[in-house]
Amino acid sequence: MDTPPAPARLSSARSGPLKGLARVPGDKSISHRALILGALAEGVTEIEGLLEGDDVRRTAAAMAAFGADVARLGESAAGGGRWRVTGRGRFVEPTDVVDCGNAGTGVRLIMGAAAGFDLAATFTGDGSLRGRPMNRVLKPLGEMGARWVCRSGGRLPLTLQGGGLRHVAYRLPEPSAQVKSAILLAGLNGAGCHVFEPEATRDHTEKMLTGFGAQLDVVEEAGGRRITLAGGQRLTGARVEVPADPSSAAFPLVAALITPGSEVTVPGMLLNPLRIGLLETLGEMGANLSVTHVRETGGELIGDVTARHSALKGVDVPPERAPSMIDEYPILAVAAAFAEGPTVMRGLEELFVKESDRYALMLAGLRACGVEVADDRAQAMMTVVGVSPGNHPVAGGARVTTHGDHRIAMSHLVMGLNAEAPIEVDEPGMIATSFPGFVSLMRGLGAEIGG
Repeated sequence: MDTPPAPARLSSARSGPLKGLARVPGDKSISHRALILGALAEGVTEIEGLLEGDDVRRTAAAMAAFGADVARLGESAAGGGRWRVTGRGRFVEPTDVVDCGNAGTGVRLIMGAAAGFDLAATFTGDGSLRGRPMNRVLKPLGEMGARWVCRSGGRLPLTLQGGGLRHVAYRLPEPSAQVKSAILLAGLNGAGCHVFEPEATRDHTEKMLTGFGAQLDVVEEAGGRRITLAGGQRLTGARVEVPADPSSAAFPLVAALITPGSEVTVPGMLLNPLRIGLLETLGEMGANLSVTHVRETGGELIGDVTARHSALKGVDVPPERAPSMIDEYPILAVAAAFAEGPTVMRGLEELFVKESDRYALMLAGLRACGVEVADDRAQAMMTVVGVSPGNHPVAGGARVTTHGDHRIAMSHLVMGLNAEAPIEVDEPGMIATSFPGFVSLMRGLGAEIGG
């Protein structure tokens, strides 16, 4: 049976209370890394709960192109997919162009992994990914000895020549888990590396490398953190359980916070301290959040998170929190729109180079929906002035241009659940890159979302 095409647009309207369990997809960051490390390892890696969005499927296909045996075994009991990756302990040269679709994390990590081997590989992606600069990853890979040919500005399509990598000691000029991970994966099959990060970024690569048998040292130092990895290490296949993605969980949780009478629980959500900046911020805003059944799986902390409708207040979000919630700023802006007083968000530089210029799209979408926003792009900050308890609600009534950015689309659909007039978004098919089933899940909770 043919899959019906995605609607050309979606809209959301004022809803009654949202209730129930929101079983969100597996964490995207961990899903990408599980496939890549499984392909680099010798032997079998079993993955439970893999996110089966378009981005991760592209990474799975890329790992097959680099010589791993990649197979979907069926549905996981807790949601997501059960997958098996049988690795050769190395990458082989692909016979065709590797198309990473919209997967920015996937292509950057794969380029790092591929750089450690004597092979040439050509990478491309969709229009959005081809427009995103790769220079931040290419710079350290070049210092290690990798070579490439690409379009101006470090843009795809790009052909990478790896092998014979030198040791590198690299200080991250800005917080980026993608750049850090690319260096570590390159150093694994090169001469090793030292990576110093002034601000801690998500550490899934470090945790997962350890789970696959690698030896690395992580040391907290004055002004940051240093990761040291020796080269020439061999990985062994492992079992990976992928917890619920906190970036995806943010949408039903914030929807519950802003919709009167709501109570929604996300089970098994990742609680890694470097990924819960949004929960910290919402807590400071007065959100009624509770975390129960906290446990550990695969070195990661998880728990069940419940959100109840809350009277929120504006806060000042410090720039050092940005790495722990960079993907959640669009949905935080929605929560801020319904809060009392201004919410100041700082350290937003990374939003300029996401799937879109996410900063500009947030600004335009909020204003189109009647939300007061003060922007200071030069300082990478934005202030959202909430309407509560003012004399007017969020107006809504706009058609929001997303430029194919899934998080912009989902954030504005959540906003529409308590706006005066429906909010429509274009290009909703891109939601499947990170959150397949978003619309059906939200409807199951009681959200008024239609095509």
